[in-house]
Amino acid sequence: MINAGRTHTLTVNRISDFGLYLADTEGNEVLLPNRYVSMKDRVGDTKEVFVYHDSEDRLVATTETPHAKVGDIALLEVVDKTPHGAFLDWGLFGKDLFLPNRNQQGGVVVGGKVLVYVYEDHITGRTVATSKLSSIVSNLDIRVRPRQKVEILVASRSDIGFRVVIDNRHWGMLYHNQLFRPVAVGDRLTAYVKFITQDGRIDVSLQQQGYDEVKHSAEKLLEMLERAGGMLPINDHSSPEEVTALTKMSKKVFKRSLGVLMKSGKAIETENGIKLIR
Repeated sequence: MINAGRTHTLTVNRISDFGLYLADTEGNEVLLPNRYVSMKDRVGDTKEVFVYHDSEDRLVATTETPHAKVGDIALLEVVDKTPHGAFLDWGLFGKDLFLPNRNQQGGVVVGGKVLVYVYEDHITGRTVATSKLSSIVSNLDIRVRPRQKVEILVASRSDIGFRVVIDNRHWGMLYHNQLFRPVAVGDRLTAYVKFITQDGRIDVSLQQQGYDEVKHSAEKLLEMLERAGGMLPINDHSSPEEVTALTKMSKKVFKRSLGVLMKSGKAIETENGIKLIR
């Protein structure tokens, strides 16, 4: 079955003046308009497409990638308002995502951004958004564990860090003192669960913890050395600011990573920096 708001891998079933008709294994078809069609496309080819309803309530496909699909939480810009609701920039040509009045939590202003959950309306089958997240994002039943790799959406900023949504399911916190690269509200990032408190607070980090972090950072440092021609102008005597600016690592992680490379005979430390051993 071809459902709106999702990505499908479909087969070119026939070619028309309007575009390609793509079909699933059950023979259900959807039109991929000429805008997204190549002269190389042939019957029998497979294509990965995103499906949504057009303005006339017909299913249509696109090769564009939306900012969010059914089941995702996203921070989207409000581009228009009507008496019935707001429309959000979904990242699709000529198609915005509807946020009904009944689904709005707090003020919605054109030009502003709103954190929403994307879902399929079971009555109309259309893809819509809601900013009422209390029943969707919760830490009452935590499904992640320390050191687990997760995907996060940076939802808002505070004095101590960034509030994030973890795996479209939980609230978490990413602290400023754990950051060694720029982060902005709206970013989707890979992170790692650092700590879960008894009252359900989840702290995350952009770096792996313990040995996994050192191993990953050592590999990253080795790649940097190779790209730089075998020499980096930092060493154990460099300031934390210099190390972070060049490597996006803390001074502590850099020293441990360099130790791994030196122990394995892949690098040495000199007065002018660190050098790759070839």
